[in-house]
Amino acid sequence: MACEFITNRIGQFMSETNHGNLLARLAGGAVEGDASNPWTEVAAAEPSHEAPSPPDNKIDAILARIKEITTQATPRAAGTTSVPPAKRPEPTPATPPIMIPELAEDFVDFFPPEPDSFPSAGLSDSDVEAMILKYLLARGDSSGREISEQIKLPFVPIDTLLREMKNQQLICHRGAAPMNDFQYQLTDLGRERARRLSAHCTYFGSAPVTLEDYIAGVKAQSLTGQHPSAEDLHRAFADLVLNKKMLDRLGPAINSGRGLFLFGPPGNGKTSIAERVTAAFGQTIWIPRAIGIDGEIIRLFDPVNHKEMPLPANHGLIDNRKIDQRWVRIRRPTIIAGGELTMEQLEVTVNKGTGICEAPLQLKSNCGTLVIDDFGRQRMRIDELLNRWIVPLEKRFDYLGLPNGKKLDVPFDQLIIFSTNLEPRDLVDEAFLRRIPYKIEVIDPSEEEFHRLFEIMARQFGVIYHREPVDHLIENFYKRTGRPLRFCQPRDLLLQVRNYCLYYNRPPEMTAEFFDFAVENYFAVM
Repeated sequence: MACEFITNRIGQFMSETNHGNLLARLAGGAVEGDASNPWTEVAAAEPSHEAPSPPDNKIDAILARIKEITTQATPRAAGTTSVPPAKRPEPTPATPPIMIPELAEDFVDFFPPEPDSFPSAGLSDSDVEAMILKYLLARGDSSGREISEQIKLPFVPIDTLLREMKNQQLICHRGAAPMNDFQYQLTDLGRERARRLSAHCTYFGSAPVTLEDYIAGVKAQSLTGQHPSAEDLHRAFADLVLNKKMLDRLGPAINSGRGLFLFGPPGNGKTSIAERVTAAFGQTIWIPRAIGIDGEIIRLFDPVNHKEMPLPANHGLIDNRKIDQRWVRIRRPTIIAGGELTMEQLEVTVNKGTGICEAPLQLKSNCGTLVIDDFGRQRMRIDELLNRWIVPLEKRFDYLGLPNGKKLDVPFDQLIIFSTNLEPRDLVDEAFLRRIPYKIEVIDPSEEEFHRLFEIMARQFGVIYHREPVDHLIENFYKRTGRPLRFCQPRDLLLQVRNYCLYYNRPPEMTAEFFDFAVENYFAVM
């Protein structure tokens, strides 16, 4: 836009004045009509400080405007901010220069830099060529920039490779595309090669990241390098009613970054606690969309278990962030596996129809939390799970097997939480319990905590809170019957009260009558 403005202004002025005057002025010489030859006097002429004529004022204004625009259009270096000198704020020493101020936690320790060539990305020309051929086979035709966006690599090396592929008659030009680009499609030779490549593996998504780069990323973002404070825990569990004793026990266990047992009666929030543990650490991490190992591609990013956290949109003319698009920024993962857990989910699985490998749960949960819910009720036997993980829990790395027979060791870097309603010593032996350093019992709430839960839930459900009906509930349906209090019961009983009021078109509120009705349904067989 700046170049278009400059061209229009110069063209407008050229139509109003003489070409020779402009050239002479730009060269620093005299204008037409001077007695001397301007080009021979340039070197010897003293600079004139006299006021220029009106036409020359226009030239000076244009030159000043050109200088101003080109200065503003100069790309900023990463981590700096371009501010006019007259408005430059005082520097703040406490704030380190970072690439994106809103994302300080993501860029202080680790971020994936954009590669400038295929070798720097850990790829060969043949690797990228195979993905391009398979993509064009599925798509039909595509521009060079669309191909670059598809496989998440910079356009410059992609454009060079596309020209070579055209020379080899694998692809041809279908037509022109914007920004000095072309629409490409496969030739008969390229289509035949693409079919052979797809027979082995149909993957043509984001180019894979090397295992070495992935391991370096896990190490830089490891939970063991994070040390949540008491304030971090209070923030993570702000929506739960937990006493100080429970938080004081959870704090060191979370700081260890290793593993813990949460056990106790059902309904006391063990799963809710496990889900919120990750919030005590940094909010986001970077993971590769796929990992490439000896020709095998393991898909790591899983939209079911990973929540993508896109970068803020870039509003400038040039994006200086230079992030490797093969990596994706996600919320630090919390993956929950319940009674459906099987041994296959803990190994690299391959889809025989597509040839694409899927990462196991422990690999997807690296730098986050893996919750084994209802431990002891899995479809697989407990001793199978324990034997599978007894070494990774001790050594902090895991062994995985690829479809081609290759064995590799990968980081086992997550907080493992076993949540169970059963007594841990009845489930596992002492050798396994020793590798889970923290065992925390989630006990029943006190009467005061029970009241607080009703007050919190009442606000969430839009029910008018009264303390007397809750006292009536505790006295008649808990103390007299010897029924224990549970953290989940205020929520469940208030839902029954609200639904009862909605049915009879009455304002939702707490009354002894409504609680009597709710208890009759809720505790019918309990």
